[in-house]
Formats: sequence, C-alpha cells, structure tokens
Amino acid sequence: MAGATSSCIFCQIATKPTSTTLLHSDDKVVAFQDINPSAFRHFLVIPVEHIPTVNDLQKRDEDYSLVNHMLNVGKTLLHQDAPQSKQYRFGFHQPPFNSVNHLHLHCLALPFIPKWKRAKYMSIGPLGFIEAEKLLEKIKPS
Repeated sequence: MAGATSSCIFCQIATKPTSTTLLHSDDKVVAFQDINPSAFRHFLVIPVEHIPTVNDLQKRDEDYSLVNHMLNVGKTLLHQDAPQSKQYRFGFHQPPFNSVNHLHLHCLALPFIPKWKRAKYMSIGPLGFIEAEKLLEKIKPS
C-alpha cells in the first residue's frame, strides 16, 4: 500500500489483521472504538491510505470525497450504536495536538466522560480541534 509506514499503528490496523475489532471496513476507510474513550461512545474513522494530518489535505476532489466519506461512516455508526444521544461531535485534532500521525476522525456521542475531557475537543482557532464540517468547507474544491 502506497504511503503505509510499518511503525504507524493506524496503518497496521487498516491493513493487517490485529486484535482491534473493526466496526466498519471498506476500500477507503476503517472504523473502530477509541482505546481511551472521551465520551459515551467514541469511535475513530481512519483512511486506509496513510495521510499524516489534516495539514496534508488539499482542495481537491479526492481529499474532499475521503473526508466526506469518513464523516458519513462515523455518523452512520454513531446513529446506529447511540441513537439515544442528543449531541454528537465529529472532528480532527490539528498538529501539534494530534496523538497519532495518521489522519483520524473522532466520532463522539456525548456526554463527555469524564466532563473535563471536553477540553480536548474545543476549537481554538487554527489549533486544537477542527469540526469535520469546517474542514470540508476548507478543502472543498473551487
């Protein structure tokens, strides 16, 4: 697979059998539970292709389509698994606040557990957490 790195834990999850239970898998993305959940439900959707961070995405059809697909997969999973939740959040940590250098969409069915974890998912300008919809606006091809 182009761009995959053997040291990237998310590349390993996306391309090789691991102990991680996949909630969704297709030719573009895989989804699984976050190992350190910050909310009632906390899933990650990652591209199969190794893309380090949101900063590596450009205003082009393939990047826009990928992020849109990631968001649709995340929404579907949360609405199936946590339909009783009244609030959901979907977004990405931006460098230097991303924990793994492989693009990953956080899909959260609130409430945050514990409540202080909400601080990790706040938007603070060009840093911190960027909502998936805002990222889509930013990379939408002209």
